[in-house]
Amino acid sequence: MEIDLVFRIAAVGIIVAVLNQLLKRAERDEQAMMVTIAGLIIVLVIIVNQIASLFDTIKNVFDL
Repeated sequence: MEIDLVFRIAAVGIIVAVLNQLLKRAERDEQAMMVTIAGLIIVLVIIVNQIASLFDTIKNVFDL
């Protein structure tokens, strides 16, 4: 596992947390929720790409 992946996920989390707090303090709860959902989707896409890469590696190792 690459450390770069962990840093990217952490960066998305920090950005989402800051934006969420700013929007909640501005009483824009709906937008804060949308930012949180968007951040979750971004992280899920990153993880799905890594899982696809893992499956490709497993297929190559076992010659499937």
